[in-house]
Amino acid sequence: MFNGKPIICITSDSNQADWTEKPRQLESPKAYSLAVARAGGIPWLASEVCEAELAQLCDGLLLSGGDDVHPKYFGEAVLNASVNVDAGRDEFEMKLIPEFLSRGKPILCICRGIQALNIAMGGDIYQDLVAQCGFVHMNKDIRHTVYAEPGTLLHELFGGEFRTNSTHHQAVRKLAPGFKVAARSAEGVIEAIEHESLPIYGCQFHPERLTGEGWDERTPDFAPLFARFVEIVGQNAANRAE
Repeated sequence: MFNGKPIICITSDSNQADWTEKPRQLESPKAYSLAVARAGGIPWLASEVCEAELAQLCDGLLLSGGDDVHPKYFGEAVLNASVNVDAGRDEFEMKLIPEFLSRGKPILCICRGIQALNIAMGGDIYQDLVAQCGFVHMNKDIRHTVYAEPGTLLHELFGGEFRTNSTHHQAVRKLAPGFKVAARSAEGVIEAIEHESLPIYGCQFHPERLTGEGWDERTPDFAPLFARFVEIVGQNAANRAE
């Protein structure tokens, strides 16, 4: 906490530059930081080092979107050319996630983040929804309906049925132990999960793009999701400080 505000660690994506002076650059869409800041948190962008120190310093973790997790982490080979992996980020996040878990700190996972978390905790994913299921969920212009399960955070905030964006070609397949489905698409694709007892939440869609300047009338404003997460993180930090 800093000045009464929880610090949220946000994982970075990478720009795999092809010149030797800067072979690997880290970046993060501003929308994640804005969503956290507007909700009352302090965004802290993570570099791919110091996993234990980051987990000690920060009060919560936001696993952001980005390239695909290598399927070797759940015992498979790369399925096809649609799978675009980021080995450096994979290695970092597979160390970072347990550090936050071991400290009991809340986690919010978005797009790649939900997949990385599910894999890290013993589940797996569809590598390519088109090839393995015949579903196309990768279209930045579409909005589709998802159906939230009663008793979940999404159902509490947005009701049983609402629309979201859809820009993914992978999705959770086998749930990790301890998790439950929080929302599905009409085809049955898992669109959100949450832990049965820990403050861990994940969504396949991109709520950070559906609030503030990115919001339009086709979907709910997802600011309440970030507000609730920051509230949960702050309460968790206060409880640990007692």
